[in-house]
Amino acid sequence: MNRAIFFDRDGTLNNEVGYLWQIDKFHWLEGAKETIKLCNEKNYLVIVITNQGGVARGLYTEDDIKILHDFMQEDLKKFGAHIDGFYYCPHHPEGKVKKYSIVCDCRKPKPGLFYKAAKDFNIDLKNSVMIGDMERDIESGKNAGVGKNIFFDNGDILGTVKKVMGW
Repeated sequence: MNRAIFFDRDGTLNNEVGYLWQIDKFHWLEGAKETIKLCNEKNYLVIVITNQGGVARGLYTEDDIKILHDFMQEDLKKFGAHIDGFYYCPHHPEGKVKKYSIVCDCRKPKPGLFYKAAKDFNIDLKNSVMIGDMERDIESGKNAGVGKNIFFDNGDILGTVKKVMGW
């Protein structure tokens, strides 16, 4: 089975700007690309797990999310790094778009996105790590049975990952 490092997206890999879907508002946190590359080199899958309730709120579409994630991937490729999988929840129970305005099992802190990634990539959740900047990130990792769940709040994602992983 594979090991993974799951990352929340906004506030963990990139600047938190609130309902991010535009490429021109996307900015990597310092050290984020280096962190992803290091995880790639250490043979850990890199999986992004993110709530994207802006879809349910009618602020942007799933296609907008895909465009942004494709941009992230292309930018990482130039750096010699990659993200193995992007998993997002477009739902929010108080959304305006009926199709997405539901209670689901994929919106963090629920574990559905982790289970889907684990199935898709044959991931051993017990030997994997979740890193996020919100309590719901940590709670979702715990709910999924992820072995280590790390609250990220110091602005140094590379230092945090090196310390947690003993690298």
